Amino acid sequence: MFSFSGLFLRHMILAYNKLSFSQVYKLYTALQQYFLNDEKKCGIDENDMELTNTEELDGKMEKEELDIPLREEEISCSGPLSQKQAEYFLSQQASLLKNDETKALTPVSLQKELNNLLKFNPDFAEAHYLSYLNSLRVHDVFSSTHSLLHYFDRLILTGAESKSNGDEGYGRSLRYAALNLAALHCRFGHYQQAELALQEAIRIAQESNDHVCLQHCLSWLHISEQKIFDSCVLLEHSVNKSLHFGLPYLASLGIQSLVQQRAFAGKAANKLMDALKDSDLLHWKHSLSELIDISIAQKTAIWRLYGRSTMALQQAQTLLSMNSLEAVNVGVQQNNTEAFAVVLCHLAELHAEQGYFAAASEILKHLKERFPPNSQHAQLWMLFDQKIQFERAMNDGRYHIADSLVAGITALNSIEGMYRKAIVLKAQNQMLEAHKLLQKLLVHCQEIKNTEIVISRALLEVLLSYHCFACPAADRAELGFLPGMFDLSSRGHRAFSAGDLDTVFTPGRFKNRTLLGLNYRF
Repeated sequence: MFSFSGLFLRHMILAYNKLSFSQVYKLYTALQQYFLNDEKKCGIDENDMELTNTEELDGKMEKEELDIPLREEEISCSGPLSQKQAEYFLSQQASLLKNDETKALTPVSLQKELNNLLKFNPDFAEAHYLSYLNSLRVHDVFSSTHSLLHYFDRLILTGAESKSNGDEGYGRSLRYAALNLAALHCRFGHYQQAELALQEAIRIAQESNDHVCLQHCLSWLHISEQKIFDSCVLLEHSVNKSLHFGLPYLASLGIQSLVQQRAFAGKAANKLMDALKDSDLLHWKHSLSELIDISIAQKTAIWRLYGRSTMALQQAQTLLSMNSLEAVNVGVQQNNTEAFAVVLCHLAELHAEQGYFAAASEILKHLKERFPPNSQHAQLWMLFDQKIQFERAMNDGRYHIADSLVAGITALNSIEGMYRKAIVLKAQNQMLEAHKLLQKLLVHCQEIKNTEIVISRALLEVLLSYHCFACPAADRAELGFLPGMFDLSSRGHRAFSAGDLDTVFTPGRFKNRTLLGLNYRF
């Protein structure tokens, strides 16, 4: 027999079973407040308390809920989420942070949503990890460390790892917790703390015979120690071991890092391109779309480093015209990654070098829209924007404006800022101060084996000597810088602009003109 009351009860039971803990809590609070208010109202007829319309019931519930004081986190959130809704929300925001950060919630809004989730379920490990990623966006070392430790603590306490990996789950969480902590310290430049965390991760991984974790530790050990000494041998060993254990992603990242390190050391470009060709084979074989983009961006930067603007432009256009191989949600731009930011920055600087400052400004404007100032890749275009403004001010002879831009460049890149400061001092005829700054820069760049800055410094040193010496005996002092510069250029296959070298070898400046017949492009 059909019963409206039975149908209504079944609907109520199904709706109640679908409620999350937070929703049950709010329902209980609303009902309790409703009955408390009912007891205070004396003399009211019982029929007056019955609500015959469902809309009146909803309105009554909302009114009673508004009487309860709410915290700021509750006001900013759209409402409590069920377990599946929360998991979908976390996965969606994590995907947006990776592929298109502009579509994700702002750091403040996202943190409020996460605080609301964690208020009702403090053991939600995935929410702690997304909070860790969100803190990295704003470079908050304290909050990111706090969230990362809470993530692994909840992962161990809830037993999620032990269920999927057996008895090995707890040990796996511990060693990867130490590994992630080391990666966090490396990201913020805390290399001593990173080394201590890596030692702990290596010890636990060796006890468990986890070769995959050991290879990740070896890669991060290279990053932490490359600031101290030349760790190319360590990196080559890591690449070989990664290939041996079938870790193409880690092996390719190692090759990319090795190529970058060799490029700054002045190695031949053909050998570097051969290494990148081998890494490209790994990318296409295993469909590593993210690393394909990184490889093309790396080639663009290397060709610019070696002075081949045409090849750099070709690689940049190749990446910008590519479609991603990775499936993403509708409306999400896969191109909002670090590789595309690097390529667009180099494209803007290429236009500025040719005098097309209006086109460079348009590219930078597009970069600012795609990567807002609060995004994690915004520092890339900020540095290039400052450098382009600096070059334009120097070309226009507005040295006071160029000097004011040096502080912004130094904040983003200390080596580049020091070199630009020397250029301004030379233009302002402060030769002694410029010479001291260049000597300090030379010592630092020789320690880190940055050949590009060493060559640029040597070129500027020769220009300084023009103004410091006026007698013919100075020719020998001027020429003393040139053999080393040409030797570095020839070994590194650098290509200087003809204008720079024509400025150096001005006819009539040298009585000994044996070097005037040299080929300026290598």
